Amino acid sequence: MRWTLALPAIALAVTPAAAALKQGAKAPQIATTGAIGGKPFKLDLQAQLKKGPVVLYFFPKAFTKGCTLEAHAFSESADDFKKAGAQVIGMSSDKLDTLKKFSTEECRSAFPVATATPAVQKAYDVAWAEHPGLTTRTSYVIAKDGRIVMVHDDLDWSQHVAKTMAAVKALKR
Repeated sequence: MRWTLALPAIALAVTPAAAALKQGAKAPQIATTGAIGGKPFKLDLQAQLKKGPVVLYFFPKAFTKGCTLEAHAFSESADDFKKAGAQVIGMSSDKLDTLKKFSTEECRSAFPVATATPAVQKAYDVAWAEHPGLTTRTSYVIAKDGRIVMVHDDLDWSQHVAKTMAAVKALKR
């Protein structure tokens, strides 16, 4: 009986806190560097939103199992996101050299990945308290007007692509 009471506490200890940015909130501006296809990329969120909705997904650490699987899933769906009028941008606290390699090997040059600076992590509430220096696994869909239309905050990578795609398709209706 005592063991079953401890399980919820254990689950809470390994799960990141829910994202503070809620649906309807204005997405904070981001200006940082990253890579696409191994080449430097300057991320200016305001400029990206002029092109259409943005799927901004934060991942904890490049080249870890879950983050690699998530990058593969987003790269396999990149054309579908483009057809729906949205662009995908991955973000982590990794250094630029790591992201250059990750952008070609795991993102398959399908979308950019950028450095989530401490200021960006704070603005998007994705700094992982239990693992300082890493971000939580949180996906935001941001409409062209800069409003957040969907938030998915879950360490399990497997539903991030499907949930963000559903939100992007809902924007088109």
